[in-house]
Amino acid sequence: MVAVLFISFLVCLFIGVPVAFSLGISSILYFIGSGMPISMFAQKFFAGMDSFTLLCIPGFTFAGNLMNQGGISDKLLDFADALVGHLRGGLAYANVLASMVFAGISGTALSDTVSLGGIEIPMMAKQGYDIPFSVAVTAASSCMGPIIPPSVPMIIAATMTGLSVSKMFMAGIIPGILMGGGMCFVCWFESKKNNYPKRDRRLSFREMMHAGREAIWAIIMVAIILFGIMGGVMTPTEASIVCIAYGTIVSAAVYRKLSIKTFYSCLKTTLSSAAAIMALVAFANVFAYILTKERIPNMIADAMLNLTTNKYIILLLINIFLIFVGMFMETIAAILILFPVLLQLATAVGVDPIQFGIIVVMNLVLGLCTPPVGVCLFAATAIGDNYSKKNGGPGNKLSDSVRALVPFMISNFAVLALVTYVPALTTGFANMISGGK
Repeated sequence: MVAVLFISFLVCLFIGVPVAFSLGISSILYFIGSGMPISMFAQKFFAGMDSFTLLCIPGFTFAGNLMNQGGISDKLLDFADALVGHLRGGLAYANVLASMVFAGISGTALSDTVSLGGIEIPMMAKQGYDIPFSVAVTAASSCMGPIIPPSVPMIIAATMTGLSVSKMFMAGIIPGILMGGGMCFVCWFESKKNNYPKRDRRLSFREMMHAGREAIWAIIMVAIILFGIMGGVMTPTEASIVCIAYGTIVSAAVYRKLSIKTFYSCLKTTLSSAAAIMALVAFANVFAYILTKERIPNMIADAMLNLTTNKYIILLLINIFLIFVGMFMETIAAILILFPVLLQLATAVGVDPIQFGIIVVMNLVLGLCTPPVGVCLFAATAIGDNYSKKNGGPGNKLSDSVRALVPFMISNFAVLALVTYVPALTTGFANMISGGK
């Protein structure tokens, strides 16, 4: 029946059935074929959603939508531009810096691409940047969204394996900062090489302070999330609820861009995306139960360990495998299916589960910028293409965006290698903050 499980799952994917329903259909066929009671399917389905921690997914999503509707994207970009816009390639740096801050609110890469990209790409093009470069820096910097906390993929990975969400959040801070720093270096190199523009003058201290005051409300929200969780004041779920209340007040009373209509729109968008994620989690829990029952994780771990017991080689093989998977499969779906399986292998060779969680999330998130299923790359390319054609240009081809993206991906993969082989960057920092060893 294991063959039926995998064959039916792959067939469903091939004919275009959504991943959640592909998992559900294949699991039902397994239950029917093996004679197991369907009531157990229902039990495992609802058990997958029965987690207090999972409530922070719609919480952080809703908070991000509220702040985005409240004008946070404009304020963050203006503040970042005020700080570095006088440097050559300043808007490229501002793009990366804005993504780093916005990542601390949205928790997802695609929302970063769409929310900030719609402003950043036209702004960069108007100032003389190449559209493919503008698209590339926007898509690449959005990958920090699921690395810098809060992170929806991290919440999923930690919840389904019993790991600490707070500790995984802390472990993602240094890798996220390193990714941002690496991409800023690429922006510096490309700006020097192509002589990209810079602002005529450096803003005065008063002008910088004004831009900072406009963006301070968004920065405070990031502080609430990070220090509230790291300080042990709030759980991730409690932090998400506080952010909803804070985002509602700031968007309505401070930025004054949140009406009843936009609030309803945010709520509707959040419910739609959260329902899709929860259905995926529920069906994946049934699928994972079947895999565990059939001892598939043990078989994979034994097969790999028969090849080599070298921790570094196994991590390299896992990275290559996950990069390949990330090119074709959506991040959350891949985590739900593969993370429990690979975690057993990683812990067998002495890899810390928290560190491995960051490795898996980074691998799969980088796939959001790689063809053929790089949704962030496609979204940013579409924004650049629409802007170019609207202004009488030739448009922006995906191939042009991919070529411009290569230096950024090299930088991100270099950070991935550091995170893979230097545990101090993840678990070391997390243990230091939490007071562990």
